[in-house]
Amino acid sequence: MAETAARPIDRIDTAPRYTEADAIRLNNMFRGRDTLEMLETVLKEQMLGDVAAVSSFGAEAVVLLHLISRVDPSLPVLFLETGKHFPETLAYRDEVVLRLGLTGVRNLTPDADAIAKKDETGLRWSYDPDGCCEIRKVIPLENALAGFDAQITGRKAFQSSTRTALPRFEIEAGRIKFNPLADWDKARIEAYFAEHDLPRHPLEAQGYLSIGCAPCTSIVKPGEDPRAGRWRGWDKVECGIHTAVTPLDDDGANDPAF
Repeated sequence: MAETAARPIDRIDTAPRYTEADAIRLNNMFRGRDTLEMLETVLKEQMLGDVAAVSSFGAEAVVLLHLISRVDPSLPVLFLETGKHFPETLAYRDEVVLRLGLTGVRNLTPDADAIAKKDETGLRWSYDPDGCCEIRKVIPLENALAGFDAQITGRKAFQSSTRTALPRFEIEAGRIKFNPLADWDKARIEAYFAEHDLPRHPLEAQGYLSIGCAPCTSIVKPGEDPRAGRWRGWDKVECGIHTAVTPLDDDGANDPAF
Protein backbone atom coordinates (compact mmCIF):
# COMPACT_ATOMS: atom_id res chain seq x y z
CA MET A 1 0.00 0.00 0.00
CA ALA A 2 1.44 3.37 -1.02
CA GLU A 3 2.42 5.76 1.75
CA THR A 4 2.51 9.52 1.35
CA ALA A 5 5.34 11.56 2.70
CA ALA A 6 4.66 13.91 5.58
CA ARG A 7 2.63 16.85 4.37
CA PRO A 8 3.55 20.53 4.82
CA ILE A 9 1.40 22.23 7.40
CA ASP A 10 0.67 25.37 5.37
CA ARG A 11 -2.68 25.41 3.64
CA ILE A 12 -2.65 25.33 -0.13
CA ASP A 13 -4.89 27.85 -1.86
CA THR A 14 -6.23 26.87 -5.26
CA ALA A 15 -8.47 28.69 -7.71
CA PRO A 16 -12.09 27.51 -7.69
CA ARG A 17 -12.69 24.78 -10.23
CA TYR A 18 -16.45 24.51 -9.83
CA THR A 19 -19.36 26.63 -8.63
CA GLU A 20 -22.68 25.89 -6.94
CA ALA A 21 -24.32 26.01 -10.38
CA ASP A 22 -22.23 22.98 -11.41
CA ALA A 23 -23.43 21.01 -8.38
CA ILE A 24 -27.05 21.89 -9.13
CA ARG A 25 -26.61 20.82 -12.75
CA LEU A 26 -25.10 17.48 -11.71
CA ASN A 27 -27.83 16.81 -9.15
CA ASN A 28 -30.45 17.44 -11.82
CA MET A 29 -28.59 15.37 -14.42
CA PHE A 30 -28.46 12.32 -12.15
CA ARG A 31 -31.88 12.71 -10.59
CA GLY A 32 -33.25 9.22 -9.91
CA ARG A 33 -30.29 7.43 -11.52
CA ASP A 34 -28.91 4.17 -10.07
CA THR A 35 -25.87 4.65 -7.86
CA LEU A 36 -23.54 2.28 -9.72
CA GLU A 37 -24.64 3.64 -13.07
CA MET A 38 -23.95 7.16 -11.83
CA LEU A 39 -20.49 6.21 -10.58
CA GLU A 40 -19.65 4.52 -13.86
CA THR A 41 -20.74 7.54 -15.88
CA VAL A 42 -18.99 10.09 -13.70
CA LEU A 43 -15.70 8.19 -13.47
CA LYS A 44 -15.44 6.60 -16.91
CA GLU A 45 -16.39 9.83 -18.70
CA GLN A 46 -14.13 11.87 -16.39
CA MET A 47 -16.95 14.31 -15.77
CA LEU A 48 -15.35 15.69 -12.61
CA GLY A 49 -11.73 15.83 -13.74
CA ASP A 50 -9.18 14.28 -11.39
CA VAL A 51 -11.03 12.49 -8.59
CA ALA A 52 -10.01 10.92 -5.28
CA ALA A 53 -12.16 9.08 -2.76
CA VAL A 54 -11.74 9.81 0.94
CA SER A 55 -12.35 6.85 3.23
CA SER A 56 -12.20 6.30 6.98
CA PHE A 57 -12.35 2.50 6.56
CA GLY A 58 -15.04 2.70 9.23
CA ALA A 59 -18.19 0.72 9.87
CA GLU A 60 -19.88 1.23 6.48
CA ALA A 61 -16.96 2.40 4.35
CA VAL A 62 -16.57 -0.89 2.50
CA VAL A 63 -19.88 -0.37 0.68
CA LEU A 64 -18.65 2.68 -1.20
CA LEU A 65 -15.22 1.13 -1.69
CA HIS A 66 -16.81 -1.99 -3.17
CA LEU A 67 -18.83 0.14 -5.60
CA ILE A 68 -15.68 2.03 -6.58
CA SER A 69 -13.78 -1.23 -7.08
CA ARG A 70 -16.42 -2.35 -9.57
CA VAL A 71 -15.75 0.75 -11.66
CA ASP A 72 -12.08 1.61 -11.13
CA PRO A 73 -10.07 -0.23 -8.45
CA SER A 74 -7.08 2.03 -9.20
CA LEU A 75 -8.91 5.21 -8.17
CA PRO A 76 -6.94 7.14 -5.52
CA VAL A 77 -8.38 6.45 -2.06
CA LEU A 78 -7.14 8.77 0.69
CA PHE A 79 -6.96 7.46 4.26
CA LEU A 80 -6.04 9.78 7.11
CA GLU A 81 -3.57 7.82 9.22
CA THR A 82 -3.78 10.10 12.26
CA GLY A 83 -1.73 7.94 14.59
CA LYS A 84 -4.80 7.62 16.84
CA HIS A 85 -6.78 4.89 15.09
CA PHE A 86 -7.95 1.67 16.71
CA PRO A 87 -5.62 -1.19 15.74
CA GLU A 88 -8.74 -2.94 14.46
CA THR A 89 -9.30 -0.16 11.94
CA LEU A 90 -5.81 -0.47 10.51
CA ALA A 91 -6.15 -4.23 10.22
CA TYR A 92 -9.58 -3.82 8.62
CA ARG A 93 -8.17 -1.32 6.12
CA ASP A 94 -5.58 -3.84 5.02
CA GLU A 95 -8.19 -6.60 4.77
CA VAL A 96 -10.54 -4.47 2.65
CA VAL A 97 -7.75 -3.28 0.33
CA LEU A 98 -6.69 -6.87 -0.32
CA ARG A 99 -10.24 -8.17 -0.66
CA LEU A 100 -11.33 -5.50 -3.16
CA GLY A 101 -8.07 -5.25 -5.06
CA LEU A 102 -7.73 -1.52 -4.43
CA THR A 103 -4.42 -0.30 -5.82
CA GLY A 104 -4.66 3.46 -5.24
CA VAL A 105 -4.89 3.68 -1.45
CA ARG A 106 -2.71 6.40 0.05
CA ASN A 107 -2.08 6.87 3.77
CA LEU A 108 -1.94 10.55 4.70
CA THR A 109 0.09 11.26 7.82
CA PRO A 110 0.27 14.54 9.76
CA ASP A 111 3.37 16.67 9.52
CA ALA A 112 5.90 15.53 12.13
CA ASP A 113 6.97 19.08 12.97
CA ALA A 114 3.36 20.14 13.50
CA ILE A 115 2.80 17.23 15.87
CA ALA A 116 5.99 18.05 17.79
CA LYS A 117 5.00 21.72 18.16
CA LYS A 118 1.27 21.41 18.76
CA ASP A 119 0.69 17.95 20.23
CA GLU A 120 3.96 16.79 21.74
CA THR A 121 2.19 14.79 24.46
CA GLY A 122 -0.34 13.28 22.06
CA LEU A 123 -3.15 14.42 24.38
CA ARG A 124 -4.49 17.43 22.50
CA TRP A 125 -7.64 15.43 21.73
CA SER A 126 -8.52 15.56 25.45
CA TYR A 127 -8.67 19.37 25.76
CA ASP A 128 -8.86 20.68 22.16
CA PRO A 129 -10.39 18.09 19.81
CA ASP A 130 -10.82 20.68 17.05
CA GLY A 131 -7.12 21.49 17.17
CA CYS A 132 -6.22 17.81 17.17
CA CYS A 133 -8.40 17.17 14.11
CA GLU A 134 -6.92 20.24 12.42
CA ILE A 135 -3.33 19.00 12.50
CA ARG A 136 -4.05 15.30 12.10
CA LYS A 137 -6.89 15.38 9.55
CA VAL A 138 -7.90 18.73 8.08
CA ILE A 139 -4.54 20.09 6.93
CA PRO A 140 -3.13 16.78 5.63
CA LEU A 141 -6.30 16.22 3.60
CA GLU A 142 -6.42 19.77 2.26
CA ASN A 143 -2.86 19.42 1.00
CA ALA A 144 -3.51 15.99 -0.49
CA LEU A 145 -6.64 17.19 -2.30
CA ALA A 146 -4.90 20.20 -3.83
CA GLY A 147 -4.15 18.20 -6.97
CA PHE A 148 -7.70 16.91 -7.40
CA ASP A 149 -10.81 18.50 -8.89
CA ALA A 150 -13.30 16.43 -6.90
CA GLN A 151 -13.55 14.09 -3.95
CA ILE A 152 -15.89 11.18 -3.33
CA THR A 153 -17.22 10.68 0.20
CA GLY A 154 -19.20 7.93 1.90
CA ARG A 155 -21.53 10.29 3.77
CA LYS A 156 -25.22 9.42 3.99
CA ALA A 157 -28.19 11.60 4.92
CA PHE A 158 -29.45 9.23 7.64
CA GLN A 159 -26.24 9.32 9.68
CA SER A 160 -26.94 12.46 11.69
CA SER A 161 -29.10 15.57 11.94
CA THR A 162 -26.32 17.64 10.33
CA ARG A 163 -26.48 15.52 7.17
CA THR A 164 -30.21 15.21 6.53
CA ALA A 165 -30.11 17.62 3.58
CA LEU A 166 -27.13 15.93 1.95
CA PRO A 167 -27.23 16.04 -1.88
CA ARG A 168 -25.32 13.78 -4.22
CA PHE A 169 -23.19 16.68 -5.42
CA GLU A 170 -22.12 19.78 -3.52
CA ILE A 171 -19.35 22.38 -3.62
CA GLU A 172 -16.59 22.92 -1.12
CA ALA A 173 -13.70 25.31 -1.70
CA GLY A 174 -14.28 25.28 -5.44
CA ARG A 175 -14.14 21.48 -5.57
CA ILE A 176 -16.97 19.03 -6.25
CA LYS A 177 -17.88 16.84 -3.30
CA PHE A 178 -19.57 13.74 -4.65
CA ASN A 179 -21.69 11.74 -2.20
CA PRO A 180 -22.90 8.66 -4.13
CA LEU A 181 -24.62 7.12 -1.08
CA ALA A 182 -26.44 10.28 0.03
CA ASP A 183 -29.88 8.69 -0.42
CA TRP A 184 -29.03 5.23 0.96
CA ASP A 185 -30.69 4.26 4.24
CA LYS A 186 -29.48 1.73 6.79
CA ALA A 187 -31.60 -1.07 5.32
CA ARG A 188 -30.05 -0.58 1.90
CA ILE A 189 -26.56 -0.55 3.37
CA GLU A 190 -27.24 -3.82 5.19
CA ALA A 191 -28.72 -5.40 2.07
CA TYR A 192 -25.59 -4.50 0.09
CA PHE A 193 -23.36 -6.02 2.77
CA ALA A 194 -25.35 -9.25 2.56
CA GLU A 195 -25.58 -9.36 -1.24
CA HIS A 196 -21.83 -9.02 -1.71
CA ASP A 197 -20.71 -10.79 1.49
CA LEU A 198 -18.63 -7.81 2.55
CA PRO A 199 -16.43 -7.96 5.67
CA ARG A 200 -17.61 -6.03 8.74
CA HIS A 201 -15.45 -3.75 10.83
CA PRO A 202 -14.63 -5.82 13.95
CA LEU A 203 -15.69 -3.04 16.34
CA GLU A 204 -19.17 -2.69 14.88
CA ALA A 205 -20.45 -5.73 16.75
CA GLN A 206 -19.42 -4.04 20.00
CA GLY A 207 -21.68 -1.04 19.32
CA TYR A 208 -19.26 1.30 17.56
CA LEU A 209 -21.44 2.47 14.66
CA SER A 210 -19.27 5.38 13.49
CA ILE A 211 -15.59 4.74 13.95
CA GLY A 212 -12.91 7.41 14.01
CA CYS A 213 -9.87 7.92 16.20
CA ALA A 214 -9.89 5.72 19.30
CA PRO A 215 -9.80 8.45 21.99
CA CYS A 216 -12.82 10.26 20.52
CA THR A 217 -15.03 7.29 19.59
CA SER A 218 -17.48 5.60 21.94
CA ILE A 219 -20.26 3.04 21.75
CA VAL A 220 -23.57 4.32 20.37
CA LYS A 221 -26.57 3.87 22.64
CA PRO A 222 -29.91 2.51 21.39
CA GLY A 223 -31.95 5.21 19.63
CA GLU A 224 -29.01 7.56 19.08
CA ASP A 225 -27.76 8.82 15.71
CA PRO A 226 -25.05 6.54 14.33
CA ARG A 227 -22.52 9.35 14.86
CA ALA A 228 -23.53 10.07 18.47
CA GLY A 229 -20.49 8.18 19.69
CA ARG A 230 -18.07 10.66 18.13
CA TRP A 231 -16.62 13.33 20.46
CA ARG A 232 -19.13 12.48 23.16
CA GLY A 233 -19.40 15.29 25.68
CA TRP A 234 -18.16 17.93 23.25
CA ASP A 235 -20.13 20.38 21.12
CA LYS A 236 -18.61 18.79 18.04
CA VAL A 237 -20.19 16.58 15.38
CA GLU A 238 -17.67 16.70 12.53
CA CYS A 239 -13.91 16.45 12.47
CA GLY A 240 -13.52 19.39 10.09
CA ILE A 241 -12.98 17.58 6.80
CA HIS A 242 -16.78 17.73 6.45
CA THR A 243 -19.11 20.43 7.71
CA ALA A 244 -22.84 20.63 8.31
CA VAL A 245 -24.66 20.50 4.99
CA THR A 246 -25.79 23.83 3.55
CA PRO A 247 -28.83 23.42 1.29
CA LEU A 248 -28.21 24.27 -2.34
CA ASP A 249 -30.05 27.34 -3.58
CA ASP A 250 -32.26 25.45 -6.00
CA ASP A 251 -35.80 24.17 -5.64
CA GLY A 252 -35.55 20.46 -4.93
CA ALA A 253 -31.94 20.01 -6.01
CA ASN A 254 -30.95 19.33 -2.42
CA ASP A 255 -33.33 16.40 -2.02
CA PRO A 256 -31.20 13.37 -1.02
CA ALA A 257 -33.55 11.17 -3.06
CA PHE A 258 -31.70 12.29 -6.19
